[in-house]
Amino acid sequence: MSNLIFSRLVQGIIVIIGITFIVFMAMFLTGDPAALMLGEGASQAQIAEFRHRMGFDRPLLVQYGSFLARAAVGDFGMSLHFNQPNLQLVLERLPATIQLASISLLIGTTLAIPLGVMAAVHRNSWLDTLLMGVALVGQATPGFWLGIMLILVFAVNLGWFPASGRGTIAHLVLPALTLAVFPLASNVRLMRSSTLEVLHQDFVKTARAKGLKENIVLFKHVLRNALSPVLTMVGIQIGSFMGGAVITETIYSWPGVGRLVVQAIMTKDFPLVQTVVAFLALVFVAVNLLIDIAYTLVDPRVRY
Repeated sequence: MSNLIFSRLVQGIIVIIGITFIVFMAMFLTGDPAALMLGEGASQAQIAEFRHRMGFDRPLLVQYGSFLARAAVGDFGMSLHFNQPNLQLVLERLPATIQLASISLLIGTTLAIPLGVMAAVHRNSWLDTLLMGVALVGQATPGFWLGIMLILVFAVNLGWFPASGRGTIAHLVLPALTLAVFPLASNVRLMRSSTLEVLHQDFVKTARAKGLKENIVLFKHVLRNALSPVLTMVGIQIGSFMGGAVITETIYSWPGVGRLVVQAIMTKDFPLVQTVVAFLALVFVAVNLLIDIAYTLVDPRVRY
């Protein structure tokens, strides 16, 4: 197991370096970053002074090495727009994103597992057809459209929930539902296919031949072995929740990391964009490492 964790750590470090390098270089592909940050009204002297102050006049690899060295000790620089440390801004917005992502993930996982098992057990029945049809619609529905529709129906017309902001549980309902629909639908379909595959395994037939009750066969033998693909998907979804909540947080004015990165892009605050991307990459790698460890608990064969 220690070898598995070590290999995943090495892979994670490579992923983080690769992502930060791509984002860092992309800043220069759009043109002169100093001119873009200062805007059209800046003079050539101001651009030259700003370029020197930010270190943009040094070789790219030297700049990137300096960025990594400072990031390794938690120094991600200052935000040009907010005039605050970039890492502090991300950490201030992080609790809102974690709250929204955790509730959405809870909805998308806890409901998907029993629904997927039900669909597999009642394969080709009306229940299976209904669940798969609803899941297909859920996967095909764009998140921005769903968010706008929920606001129009439940916030504007019915007035049941607030349309924006964060504060009470009522503020959380609509954005959490908007963010949870797609992972719920995909997890239901994945859980169904995984359960169907396990149901045809020999050990399940043996358990039934021993006279075990169907509920015991499902929960003790089938469910545990069918969860591995879903765990993989959940690990990916956590990372996508942290970064993919951009649209949802923007629609509902949710003060999280996703909305922060949109504000940074709109204000051409490239150092803040780099910080958010690096932080999200770190979270994604850490979550997937935990998922790999959880594999060994669900399926001990992974240890070998």
